Amino acid sequence: MRYGSAVAEPGLRERKKQQTQQLILETATRLFAERGFDGVTVAEIARAAELSEMTVFNYFPTKEDLVFGRMEFFEERLVAAVEQRDAGESAVASFGRVLLAGIDQPAARADMIAKVATLIRASPALQAREREVTARYTARLARLFTAETGVPGDDVEAWAAASALMAVQHGLVQHVRNAVLSGRRGKRLTTDAAAQASRALARLESGLADYPSNSL
Repeated sequence: MRYGSAVAEPGLRERKKQQTQQLILETATRLFAERGFDGVTVAEIARAAELSEMTVFNYFPTKEDLVFGRMEFFEERLVAAVEQRDAGESAVASFGRVLLAGIDQPAARADMIAKVATLIRASPALQAREREVTARYTARLARLFTAETGVPGDDVEAWAAASALMAVQHGLVQHVRNAVLSGRRGKRLTTDAAAQASRALARLESGLADYPSNSL
């Protein structure tokens, strides 16, 4: 199956929010890279970004969110795509459409990704938080699948399908981090990431093409 569709352009207000979010994340990443995660306060990040501390907390309620906020934002989009997919579209297709649409982002943010990857690998606390984020979105997908299929909340098939989808996202994140840390950049990074994701999605599509049935 071929994945891909047009992505709606955000409005002016949404673009301004995204710009502010980007500024906060870039400022936090720079300071964390310079002084370590524990050596930087949210107040210092706010001052460096020329924003109020409250503004930073409005976008990122905890300091850990400054490391994983972008990841969580993207995973929200992945879950929403599955939840709002058209009748007859598989979960894999809707998930894959959004995943592949975001493939060009790593190439544009390779240097930041390298800094974040280094930061996470040096912090057991951040590694634990990343596992928690992945587990939370896996649980959300599983609940969505059990609701659609009318099975109990601990249905193994639903959890297996949700875990498989989130494993593609998690695996792609790890692959891209390894790639940028090894010096890969630009089109080569984008092409490789797209190929990796497409192969994994195609493998899942062969088993999950009709799961869960969505004929509403």
